[in-house]
Amino acid sequence: MEDNTLILQVLGHFTLETANHRISMEGGEMLLVRKNQLGEITKTPMNGEGYQTIVIRLKEELLRKIALEEQIEIDRKYIGPSNILVPGNDFLRAFFQSLLPYVRHPEKKITTEVGMLKVKEAVYLLLDVMPGLREFLFDFSEPYKIDLEKFMVSNFHYNIPVEQFARLTGRSLTGFKRDFQKIFGMAPRQWLQERRLEEARYLIEKKNKKPSAIYLDLGFESLSHFSHSFKKKFGKAPTEWLV
Repeated sequence: MEDNTLILQVLGHFTLETANHRISMEGGEMLLVRKNQLGEITKTPMNGEGYQTIVIRLKEELLRKIALEEQIEIDRKYIGPSNILVPGNDFLRAFFQSLLPYVRHPEKKITTEVGMLKVKEAVYLLLDVMPGLREFLFDFSEPYKIDLEKFMVSNFHYNIPVEQFARLTGRSLTGFKRDFQKIFGMAPRQWLQERRLEEARYLIEKKNKKPSAIYLDLGFESLSHFSHSFKKKFGKAPTEWLV
């Protein structure tokens, strides 16, 4: 999630799990998610009603325009929680109700101009219900250079490009590769492959997990690719490790 994101849960059960946080929502609840995070989302239909969310990306370019218009200046980096449940009120509920026709009739494309107005409306309503969100929304500082080892050990299973890992740890691609080599003694792609396969072996051998149940969660794009890589490293197919 590269942008700050506002989520309304319409139907079903929503769970977001990051390296350090787990948060859930039922229908009618709202969540504000901090930019520059990796996370897994679980979507669960409830009571035969299906599943539906409305997701609004609060892109930094628009937030900068609002900050200029409203003369908002933030002189320190946001250090609060990364995911915030937003208290519902009549104005926010009415705002999301105004979006439902577009969700239910996707053939009616929302224009760029209307879309921008809707996003601005969402920002103003958020600031009205939670004025303390100013630092959350208008922190335009670059991601600071975080602990690379801790971040990678917690997030190795996400299937994203190395360039995005670099960006999320506050580094250029060159700086990321240099720091990575110093810490892990190998290139990022090689380490990611090794770490994911080691985790796969542990889950299969110790937790009796089926290969088909874990390969996607460990960042492999297909079961065949996973099985081939696993056999190449450990000498036999993952199914042969099952007891």
